[in-house]
Amino acid sequence: MSQSLPSCPQCKSEYTYIDGTVFVCPECAHEWSEDAADSADEEKKVSDANGNELSDGDTVSVIKDLKVKGSSSVVKLGTKVKNIRLVDGDHDIDCKIPGIGAMKLKSEFVKKA
Repeated sequence: MSQSLPSCPQCKSEYTYIDGTVFVCPECAHEWSEDAADSADEEKKVSDANGNELSDGDTVSVIKDLKVKGSSSVVKLGTKVKNIRLVDGDHDIDCKIPGIGAMKLKSEFVKKA
């Protein structure tokens, strides 16, 4: 059996196997179809307010005051956020903001620093 299986799109593990019609990763338990394996190269591009492409680990700055939901805190204009992580969903950026803590931000409210 000399079939080449794709690496896991989530954890990049090479120890994947086929279970029926889906690929399975034994390390992170991620399952995906063959169609998803073909489109894994077409990752979602996330852009900042100026159209610059963002990637994991970038440093960004906030372009307007943002109220923190459920709190009286405000993320001030110009706040630098280091080491961002891009995620899927309504809010594109997962980060830690100094003085506030872990937060999710929309990419339309930041610019690449």
